[in-house]
Amino acid sequence: MNLDRAYNSAIDFAQSHYENFPVISKFLPKEIRKHIAVVYQFARQADDLADEGEVSDELRTKNLELYEKKLELSLNEKPESEFWFALSSTIKTKNLTPKYFYDLIDAFKQDIVKKRYTDSEELLNYCSRSANPVGRIILELYEIRNEKELFYSDQICTALQLTNFYQDVSVDILKGRIYIPITEMKKFGLDDFWIISKKHDENSKKLVTELVQQTDSMFDEGKKLLPSVPFLLRMQLKLTIIGGKKILEKIKMNDYNVVEKRPVLSRRDILESLIKLFVKI
Repeated sequence: MNLDRAYNSAIDFAQSHYENFPVISKFLPKEIRKHIAVVYQFARQADDLADEGEVSDELRTKNLELYEKKLELSLNEKPESEFWFALSSTIKTKNLTPKYFYDLIDAFKQDIVKKRYTDSEELLNYCSRSANPVGRIILELYEIRNEKELFYSDQICTALQLTNFYQDVSVDILKGRIYIPITEMKKFGLDDFWIISKKHDENSKKLVTELVQQTDSMFDEGKKLLPSVPFLLRMQLKLTIIGGKKILEKIKMNDYNVVEKRPVLSRRDILESLIKLFVKI
């Protein structure tokens, strides 16, 4: 198997997929990009198995179980393709924690069968496996393993995940999923009908306002990671945080209405984010 070809393929894969924020950024050192690309490919492929296509939940789960088995084989030096060869090479040469990769698959499995969350604790537990491992993997690529830095990374990743949930309320409901906890809705006298009927009122505004403020505070807590990381990674993280906060700002500008219109970043928003990148946030 050709390792260079596998990494180049992973980079092409990452660059061909749209995300709110850049995956393979010029702010990343060249020697790091290939590793982040293959990690991204791993996560994106697993996500697609859990979410894409018109197949049954049973088949989605079986496909993820097969995917997990391929991960296990690759870690035991039995990769079935060049992609798995590259991923196992990254995990071993960079001494990454295999558990993080299994956690991601476990979260994707959960997404297939769990459509509602009772409270914030339950949702944050999901984020700890669906989002936080990615940030921890990136820090490990930079040889950063301090618990304090990992905590700040978790704050950023969880905030990004929650931001994505609020951004996609009108999209997720079409898949039968609601990521706003039941107890949070009840605090404001709301239930699922608010989202299903796309009924935006003062109660839903108060709910989303509180959620946005909480998430914005998590981004602020996560910013404490910035002084501890190398300059180029710091720039990438700043851009990511600015982008996340920009989406929260879009929600605010839309009167906290997340059920009728999905907030998206315009070219102007991206330009403003790039300008903010070089000033204090």
